[in-house]
Amino acid sequence: MTNWQPTSPIELTPTAGSPVSAHYANTPTAIPEELLAVLETICEVVDDVDAVAESSRDWWPLALHWSLRGEVPQLADLIARPSSTAEVVAVMQACNIGRVPVTASGGRSGVCGAAVPVFGGVILDMTGLAGVRSVDAESGIVEVLPGTSGPDLESAINSVNGLTVGHFPQSFDLATVGGWVASRGAGQYSTRYGKIEEMVVGLEVVLADGTVMRTGGAPAAAAGPDLTELIVGSEGTLGIITNVWLKAHPLAAAERRAAYIFPTFEDGIEACRATLRAGATPAVLRLYDGPESARGRGGDGSNCALLVLDEGDARLVDATMDIIAEACTTAGGEPGDVELVEAWMQHRNDTSALQGLTRKGFVVDTMEIAAPWSKLTDIFDAVREAIGEVPHARAATCHLSHSYADGACLYFTFAATPPPDEIESTYIAMWDAGTRAVLASGGNLSHHHGVGLNRSRFMSEALGPTHEVLQRVKDALDPNGVLNPGKLGFTSPFGETPWP
Repeated sequence: MTNWQPTSPIELTPTAGSPVSAHYANTPTAIPEELLAVLETICEVVDDVDAVAESSRDWWPLALHWSLRGEVPQLADLIARPSSTAEVVAVMQACNIGRVPVTASGGRSGVCGAAVPVFGGVILDMTGLAGVRSVDAESGIVEVLPGTSGPDLESAINSVNGLTVGHFPQSFDLATVGGWVASRGAGQYSTRYGKIEEMVVGLEVVLADGTVMRTGGAPAAAAGPDLTELIVGSEGTLGIITNVWLKAHPLAAAERRAAYIFPTFEDGIEACRATLRAGATPAVLRLYDGPESARGRGGDGSNCALLVLDEGDARLVDATMDIIAEACTTAGGEPGDVELVEAWMQHRNDTSALQGLTRKGFVVDTMEIAAPWSKLTDIFDAVREAIGEVPHARAATCHLSHSYADGACLYFTFAATPPPDEIESTYIAMWDAGTRAVLASGGNLSHHHGVGLNRSRFMSEALGPTHEVLQRVKDALDPNGVLNPGKLGFTSPFGETPWP
């Protein structure tokens, strides 16, 4: 394994002579000296101001603006760096007794503020628990530690075992396996290999009081509810993931690509729907609206491009591509330039535009949601209209990024150019407008970016009474509320969650 470290989202530039400061005005929880002394006997502890400030932020686009003026959302007291499950247990026991917040941290590549220590306390840096522990090649199961990066995982099992997990998010080079699971992420090949919740075989989890829980472990088991589903997507609020078992597949023997051009986005949606409803599951099926198609994807602004890639057994790939071709032709599509798929492959993980536009004062972000096929067209229209009506809005575009038998993910990109003193209010207004348009039109709150801090305020609205049940689960597993407080819309004993 490489000596991998998280990547800074943008420069953190305090005013000359001034230290990094917290954007939020809430008072963070201080760590008593006696607790600090205990933590120092358990694992490596870092209290260097610069290191703590860097670890107190992630890739949340609004907070990037704060970074440019020397602010992070909130500052933790210190970083604890365990290197084993036993050390995680000891840290959690000490912090739970001392009632100090603990925010688990990996690659910090999330874009919703999930890794922000809203109430200070301890950042639990999980990158010291890294590496592939075992591979059951016959069953296709890989045991991997949560601090392992995507490239390290794939490199290890590709070369030695001829396997792949098939999880390739845009944050592939930045994120950790634990982050994939905690945020309920999706890779760009998810239509073939599934989202992360479909890849997880089982988990080892340390609860707030230090109890170690093992979930899952057997295919299609029926020994009561599988608590794996409780932890996947919980964003460190219910437990700390210390070991992960994932499904793995043989490296693909064949790959084929195609591109199609459609008169309208709705026509392209129908082609994707027909493909999935016929049972075909290509690795990549990405449909771009007019403006996004015109950005080097073969469209002219008045039509929409679909990029296709599949891999696996050659017989299955050929059958899949035949089904796609028929679905596209029936929906009015025409063949496009297949080289556009390679261009996407080369640039799919490039994040430089985000930093560049932020430095220029743009408000820019993405919002990904999922909905049944029957709701997608209404959501496509409603969200673009709602965001476009926000003062200073410049653009609201969309592509379909992940498809399933019953629906798909729409991925919106929006931008605005407000005056400097209206950056935060504009950002909030665009998220409010877009999210409420999604919920009113039958979509869900998030597909793969998670909830974090940015979407916390929508949780009760999105889940209704179900969120009250989820709060009861939180209260039962974490009665002192120490695990990543301020997230998923949960109440916190440390005070009101600040927003913005």
